[in-house]
Parts: sequence; C-alpha cells; structure tokens
Amino acid sequence: MANLGIFGETVVEELEEADALIVRERRKGGAGFGGFPAAQRGLRQNGAMLLEALPGAPPAAERQVVAALAAPLAADRQVAENAAAEPQEAPAELVQPMIRQAFADTALWVGALETRPDGTVDVQLNMPENLTTWKIRVWSLGPGTRVGEATTEVITRKDLIVRLQAPRFFVEKDEVVLSANVHNYLSTAKDVQVMLELEGGTLRPLVPEGTSETDYLVRTVRVEAGGEARVDWRVAVVAEGQATVRMKALTDEESDAMQMSFPCYVHGMLKMDSFCGVIRPDQETASVTFRVPAERRPEHTRLEVRWSPTLAGALVDALPYLVDYPYGCTEQTLNRFLPTVIVQKILVDMGLDLEEIRNKQVNLNPQELGPATERARQWQRYLRNPVFDRKEVDRMVKDGVQRLTEMQLSDGGWGWFSGWGEIPSAHMTALVVHGLWLAQQNDVAVVPDVLERGIQWLLRYQQEQLQRLENAQKNPKVKPWKDHADNLDALVYMVLAEVGHDEPRMREFLYRDRLKLTPYGMAMLGLACHQVGDLPKRDMVIRNLRQFVVEDDENDTAWLRLPGSYWWFWYGDEIETQAYFLKLLVRTEPRGELARRLVKYLLNNRKHATYWNSTRDTAICIEALAEFLRASGEAKPEMTVEVYLDGQLVKAVEITPANLFAFDNALVLEGEPVTTGEHRLELKKRGTGVLYFNAYLTTFSLEDYIPPAGLEIKVERKYYRLRPVEAERPAAGARGQVVWQRVEKYEREPLPDLSLLKSGELVEIELEIESKNDYEYLVFEDMKPAGFEPVDLRSGYIPNPLGAYIEFRDNRVVFFVRWLAQGKHSVSYRMRAEIPGRFSALPTRASAMYAPELRANSSELKLRIED
Repeated sequence: MANLGIFGETVVEELEEADALIVRERRKGGAGFGGFPAAQRGLRQNGAMLLEALPGAPPAAERQVVAALAAPLAADRQVAENAAAEPQEAPAELVQPMIRQAFADTALWVGALETRPDGTVDVQLNMPENLTTWKIRVWSLGPGTRVGEATTEVITRKDLIVRLQAPRFFVEKDEVVLSANVHNYLSTAKDVQVMLELEGGTLRPLVPEGTSETDYLVRTVRVEAGGEARVDWRVAVVAEGQATVRMKALTDEESDAMQMSFPCYVHGMLKMDSFCGVIRPDQETASVTFRVPAERRPEHTRLEVRWSPTLAGALVDALPYLVDYPYGCTEQTLNRFLPTVIVQKILVDMGLDLEEIRNKQVNLNPQELGPATERARQWQRYLRNPVFDRKEVDRMVKDGVQRLTEMQLSDGGWGWFSGWGEIPSAHMTALVVHGLWLAQQNDVAVVPDVLERGIQWLLRYQQEQLQRLENAQKNPKVKPWKDHADNLDALVYMVLAEVGHDEPRMREFLYRDRLKLTPYGMAMLGLACHQVGDLPKRDMVIRNLRQFVVEDDENDTAWLRLPGSYWWFWYGDEIETQAYFLKLLVRTEPRGELARRLVKYLLNNRKHATYWNSTRDTAICIEALAEFLRASGEAKPEMTVEVYLDGQLVKAVEITPANLFAFDNALVLEGEPVTTGEHRLELKKRGTGVLYFNAYLTTFSLEDYIPPAGLEIKVERKYYRLRPVEAERPAAGARGQVVWQRVEKYEREPLPDLSLLKSGELVEIELEIESKNDYEYLVFEDMKPAGFEPVDLRSGYIPNPLGAYIEFRDNRVVFFVRWLAQGKHSVSYRMRAEIPGRFSALPTRASAMYAPELRANSSELKLRIED
C-alpha cells in the first residue's frame, strides 16, 4: 500500500521540544550567496533550535547537525537507560507521546527579505509536525547583476514512528481498513502497544466475533530494532460528518502518535427523474408513473409539472437577438425586421393585446424550469422585445426597407454589402427577394420596382444556368456547361416559384438530379413542387427525405441525420435544413406527428434557449415555426387542462387565445405532499388543440444502489481492470533500420459490481455520454470510490475527446464541457486501487450549468480492494 503523500517516504528525527526554527544565512561578500554550508551547529534557546550557516565548513560537519538536534533526546534516553539498569519491582511505564496533527506540505514561504549589512537575515517559523526531510531554498539579488542561490535540508525524525494510512475521505455505508505502520529505529526490539481512537460518531469499528472492542482497538506487537510492523482495523462509515482518527504507538522508551480529520460524505445525491409527453388533438388524456423512494430526505422532494398548448409560441424569445445584432450586411438588414413582422402579424391576427402580454408573459416551453425572469437573466436574454410595440416595429420596417432599397445594385441584384466593388450574388439576391415578398404578405409596403428588379435578376440567372445544363447534354458538350443542377439552382427556383415564375425545364433538371442535392436543396425543391402543384414530384422528394429521419420516442423529438460534410456551406447547415424540412411538412401534413416532433427538436437546439447559431438560421427557424403555428392550429387553443395525482384532481386551468401568454402553466408539490411509493400523474384535456407537458421529480436519494436517470442526456459509467500485456512497435534505429521497441499496453477487463481488486492495480473509468441535442456548458462529475487515487494529478486542459477542462478533486473528477454535439461520446481516465476495503462509487452526475432541467446520473457501483 502506498503512503499518504503528506507524510513523505523518509522518516527522520523529530525535534520534540522545538517550538520554532531559526535559520541564519551568511552571504559571501561580493559574490552573492555561496550556498548553505554543510556545517551547522545546534543549540537550545527558548525551546527553539538555532541552525547557523558557517562558510567553508568541511563536509563531515554535516553530521553535526543531526547530532546537535538529537542531543537533548539522546540525553533523555540515557537517563531512561540508566534507570532501566537499576533493579525495579514494577514494569516501566509507557511514555505518553505528543500527538502530531499539524501537517503541511510547505513550512514557510517569504516573498522578500532584506539582509543586514553583514549579509545575514533571521527567519522564524513554526515547524509542521511532519516527519520528513525539509528542503530549504533561498535566492538572492545583490548590487548590480550579482545573484545567488542556496539549498540545504533539515531533517525531522523520531526513533519510534507511527504512520496513519487512510483514504482522503469516507462515504457513508463503506467499509475501510485503517492501518498503523510502526517503525522502530531504536537500538533494541520493542513490544509496542498500538491503539486506535475514533471521534465524531461517524466511524464504527467492525469487531470480530468473540473479541472485545478494547482488545480489538488496542494491540501489542513485537517490532525488531530497525524493523516495522503494520496493524489493521476494519471500520464502517455509519454517518456523514467529520471523522477524527488518532493512532498511538507506545513503548517504555519512546512513543509517537498522530491525528487526522477526514470528511465523511453522505451516501446519496440530489437526482432528477424527467418525463415528457403530449396529448394529441384526437386524444383526451396522457399519464406517467414514477416512484418516490423511501430512503430519501423528504424536505428535498419536489414534483414540478409544466404544460403548454404550443411549443412554437416560444419563438418570440429569439426576436431581440435579431433586432440588436450589431452589423448590417444585406442578410442581417433584412432579418432585423422581417421575423418580427411575421410574429407580430400572428399575434395581431389572434386578437391579442400586445401591451398586456408584454407585461405578463408565460414561458411557453414546458421543458424549461424556474421563473421566467430568472431564466432570462441566466440565458442572457434581452430586456427589450420589439414585437409587442407596433410603433417600434413600424420604425424598424421603414428603416430596413429603405436600407435594402439603397443596397440594391444597378443590375437589380444584391451582394453581401453595397457600394463600389460589390458584385451581385444569386444566393443573397434570392434571400432578399424571398424576404421582401414575404414582407408584402404580412402587410409591409415595399417599393414595387425594387422587388421586380430583383426578380428579373433571378430570372436572368436561372436562364444562364439552364443554358449550361442544356449545353452539357449536347454531343460534344458546349462551353459553358455543367453536368447537374445544384443547391443554388434549387434556392433560386423555389423563390421564383413562390413569386409566380415557374420554369418547368429547371424543375425537371432538379428532379432528375435530386439525389445529388443535399437534404437542404431537396426540401427547397419539394416546396417549389408544392407551390406549382406538381404533387407527384413533391411526394417523391418527401419520401427521399424521410430516409434521413431519426425519431426519439422517449424524448418525443425527430430530426434529419444529414449525410456528408458540407457544414461550411450554406446548403449544409444543419439547423436551416431542419427548418426547411419543417416548412415542407407544414405545407403537406401540418398536424402530423413528424412536424410536431421536429418543432420540439428545433427548440431544444437553441443557444441560450433563445436563438440558434446565426442571424440567418434564426430567421429561417422563425419563419418555419410561424408557419407551423398558423397551419397546426396551435395559435388558437381552446381547452381546459386538469391535473390528477393518484386519481385526485390537484389543478385545473383554462387556456384560450386571449390568455395564451398569461395562463398558469405549472404545478409544484414539495415535501410531505409527495409521499413514498408508486404514483400516477395524469393530465386530461377538454377542448381542442394539442397539449405538451413535462414532469420533473427531484429527490435526495439515500438508496443503497442509486438507479440511473436522464432524458435528454444520459451517462453510463464503466470500470475496467487494466492488465499489462507485452507489445512492441517498429521504430527507426540510429542508421535508419527498423528496430522493435517495447511499449506500454493494457487489456481491459470489465469490472462488474462488487469486483475484487488488488492494492496497486490500475483501473480505467470510461464515461459513455449520449446527448439527444447540441448542448453548451455541461458538467460531468464522476464520484471516486474512497480507496482509489487518480493517476493524473494536475488539473487543466488535459487532452481528451470532449476538449473538456478536467479537475481532479479529493472525492471526484470533474469534466467541464464547453460544447457537446448531438450523438454518443466517450471520455476516460485512470485510477489506482490503494486502500483495502469495500467502497461505493456514487453515480456520475451530469448537469447543465445554466439549465436546471437538464440533469442525468449513472448507476452506482461498489468495488472491493484487498492487499
């Protein structure tokens, strides 16, 4: 078994009666420090030892230091030996030791000292009670560029030493072996009385049957001169708190004792079980079941249920991000006002009082916990939302339309910016034409000539691309030509189709080459086919897209899993692709299951639970969600929601378009009302519309074997024993020849619950993480079993697959993850088994730093260690 680091590997003489240590340094004249000389002389002064550096002393004088320091103790021993030589009737009494408990890694640090004119300075300190070798290092700066450095060692030791061996911490319900290692540096063998004393009420000795507790805690062992012995006690951790462990080794000549305090952590954790569900328009009820454990802290039990008739209504939160974006390229100028206009038009058509809902808003996303105002501060939401102010929106529209008119180039197109040197872009022109046409549909006045000139530019561009495609069909090909229609052709064709300019030849080319398009381009082709009434082609495109659909029944979400790697192009954007697919589903099956699940997926993948990755994809998502809100009927709910717990009605709420942003959308039960056992939570809907709901059960579980939990994020922990195997790899020799070098390699052996390890064996801990969405600012805390120590000791950005910042703490290893992509991930680290016992590896905890509803934990594992 390894020694605890603070005690060191070297046991040396202790100055029992020394209160302080004064070190005098003498600097060689004109040459900086000449180094601490080896010669030192000891003297006793007010209970302190004074070590004076003597320049030029011979090396042999180094031994005088220990002799001088040990002289008082040697005199005491001589008196004891003389007394022992005299005839005595009673056995000698055991020497009562001083209890060592003040331990430190650094005895003193002084940032600046000023010497006397003779180059000396006195430093006074209270020595820690470690038995070890202390290294003293001094650096000096003299006049000019003269510098010096000196190093020497001071040894503190005793002739009889006891070392306490224990983990850094304890966990309730663990069993731990506490060890006393006794070293005898006396000249004769000794019968040493070794005892264990426990304070704090947190540890209980496990006394073998047939043995008294006194006999178990107090042992006598024979330790030969120059030898050592180990005494073990097995204890159980019975409560949380602070444990004080004291060990003594007593003889009639010299004794030692040491005491340390350790934290005892509760065997438990605050865990959250999450549930979600939906009551579809053709359904009236939905329910979830959950279990409240008996082994828990009742005051920390909380059941929170949230519901909403619409998820798309949460799109209001993204508008301030677009309005306050600080730059003004063509796309950002358009999206500064267009999404706000669209959302405001929906609210006005619903007959809502904008001023009233601005003053009282409810969070329409039932997945988010906590007060709406507090969440706004956490997620850096903006304090100003212009959608509720008609005058502000009118001003934004006027400024935006005027700015876009000024940015239009002389040929009718738009570039990224405007001015001399700017060239028109088909992509940017299509975005602006689409945006201005959409603004017209939402009652925004646009200069007709501006929109028409943009349309004409797109028509000319489309004809050029058609000519290239037709030139490729000639034999031989005629320049300029291109083999297939691309994603930009799909965008231009979709925009022209929605403004009333259909080109059948381009539609045929795009349909022919649809499998060469990204899912983004295919979705735009499907929208265009729907617009011009070519339903067979539209349906085939939808079937092609459905092969990329992934559905998560547990989380009630769906998304397109994109093939290829085009993320750096606009047509490879993952969020925009999902939004355009949603627009296509809204046109064809607005009340379908897939569209509703896709809406939830988009909301789950916002930054700060507010907006998406850019102004462009945020604007496109708002367009898609607004279309879904209108087409699905979620903008006009008419229902009464009833919440039942175990058959008892606990809350009823009416939801109408008039109170959509102000209804009571939460039920919270805390403490005693949430009783032990199985429960059934049921929501009933009376009326029309869909109802989304989430339920969160929070308990401080004290169960022995805490079960796993998690909904949108899951974590599974696995332990492996690492068995070394022989392996070689080729390397270049001195003359370039191939030589084989032995390399470190291990085979992993899975460790099931209650596996037995030998002290010193290496284990690897792997965390397998499944993320249903893209998330930011996550924390994974892996709780260590008490008898293990990590191999890596320094925290920081240690290379790992998650790019996480890693902290190695006494009782856990923490991974701080800045960004976690959707999918499955793995990260691992290594530990070594050290202290014998039976230990609990409490569950790994996953949480989002700024989203309290995002929590998960792994299952618990127990492991055993023996010598």
